Amino acid sequence: MGEDGLNMVCVDCHKTVRHNIPGRCYSVSGDNTNRLTCESCHSDAPHNDRILDYHNHKVACQTCHIPVYAKVNGTTMYWDWSAAGRRDEFGNPIKEYDADHNYSYLSIKGRFVFDNMVIPEYVWFNGEATHFLNDDTVTTLPVQINRLHGSYVDSASKIWPVKVHRGKQPFDAVTKKILSAKLFSHNYGEGAFWMDLDWEAALREGMAYNEREYSGQYEFLPTEVYWPVNHMVSKKEQTLSCESCHVRNKGRIAGLTDFYLPGRDYHKAIDYSGILLIILSLAGILVHSVARVICKMRNAKNCKL
Repeated sequence: MGEDGLNMVCVDCHKTVRHNIPGRCYSVSGDNTNRLTCESCHSDAPHNDRILDYHNHKVACQTCHIPVYAKVNGTTMYWDWSAAGRRDEFGNPIKEYDADHNYSYLSIKGRFVFDNMVIPEYVWFNGEATHFLNDDTVTTLPVQINRLHGSYVDSASKIWPVKVHRGKQPFDAVTKKILSAKLFSHNYGEGAFWMDLDWEAALREGMAYNEREYSGQYEFLPTEVYWPVNHMVSKKEQTLSCESCHVRNKGRIAGLTDFYLPGRDYHKAIDYSGILLIILSLAGILVHSVARVICKMRNAKNCKL
């Protein structure tokens, strides 16, 4: 769809009127409004194939048509704030890079893991999301900073590809709430982490600025952010095949287990019913064939008489 393909630009899909840009960023937005979908340009039955078009009832177009993302440049998959703050032997901030020259460590931000040609993870998604807020208490781990809504029994839900951005963030060990940190200032000694590399001061100043309660005790916990994947559509020759999902082991949607998927799932009642139908069908064919042979023999005998 880019310059080396169909030469499309952003506003070919995100058609904008009076600065109203259709499309939602679900890491920050939660409501199911002003969405932009594939069906906005294509119909909900674009394949001219009854079986493929039927999948659109429960499978988002992106699931098959975006088999991988981050095709050229790496994307951040993991960000560990707990590792931030190290200095070199001279007391200076550190910068380290991976083999592709992406940041792997920054003193001011922590440790990173980048990757490209990433296979998405898959969730049920109905277009709505909720977010972990300042006053929410941590009850389960990892903390889902945003949670995409959906399930198999929800008629509005479809299987959707997502990027899950994982990391570690500071939280109050007493109140069990995610903490706010002061990151930036122009001067040293003002508690900004990017200047002083001091978590104690940065969290104390950040919580005070936001008028939030802080016990003074902090730890780091695992977090997740879910990003629905909508860009980097592949050519039709590179879309997923049936065997990508309808396979017994290691299929694309192996993590979605709240429904029966032909070719993947095993259910005794269904399998035995199928075997019984085959046996009955074969028995019916056999009985029918024998009956025809007997009738033919009787007819031949009557003719001789």
